[in-house]
Amino acid sequence: MTLKLLVGLGNPGPEYDATRHNAGFWWIDALARQHGAMLVPEKGFFGNAARLRIGGQQVWLLQPMTFMNRSGQAVAALARFYKIAPQEILVVHDELDLLPGQAKLKRGGSHAGHNGLKDIQAQLGSPDFWRLRLGIGHPGVKSEVVHWVLRKPPAAERDAIEAASERALQAVDELVTGQMEQAMRRIHGGKPDAPAARKLAPAATQPGES
Repeated sequence: MTLKLLVGLGNPGPEYDATRHNAGFWWIDALARQHGAMLVPEKGFFGNAARLRIGGQQVWLLQPMTFMNRSGQAVAALARFYKIAPQEILVVHDELDLLPGQAKLKRGGSHAGHNGLKDIQAQLGSPDFWRLRLGIGHPGVKSEVVHWVLRKPPAAERDAIEAASERALQAVDELVTGQMEQAMRRIHGGKPDAPAARKLAPAATQPGES
């Protein structure tokens, strides 16, 4: 099955731009630049969105502007309007259980306490969407998690996150056209085919919270 909606999770606002929790935003920004697309506010979808062609398919890009814990409002609004099934959606998000430099692709499963995934699952009424998990590491203590995800990673960690993100960007055509096994092989292992030509710089948005 092909993908019709690619969602990057994060918190809107310049104070959150470079924080670990915004890894999904960084990825969608980079993908939009790669295709010469511009994310624009879509009030009906509670986020910034763009429509483009990838791998011969029409695809929506979406960054919810509802804050992380209400991400499902934006995802469900666009998915329902365009009759996009959960299994046709990819959600890109930060992952505590993976180290910086690691990325994993999976379909379905638990939200594992991630507030963005939790709300998307609740709003869609299904966990059966694809997830691209970008590793940000874990602080080691559960009580520090909120502070950890809302802080900027040091340069070495940011570089590692970008390298993993670049591998996933190089697998976009395979992802969109439903070649998931090939996409997994590219995303899960090895280095990018070429040095990252696209810095995953965050886009300016509006103030928010975790």
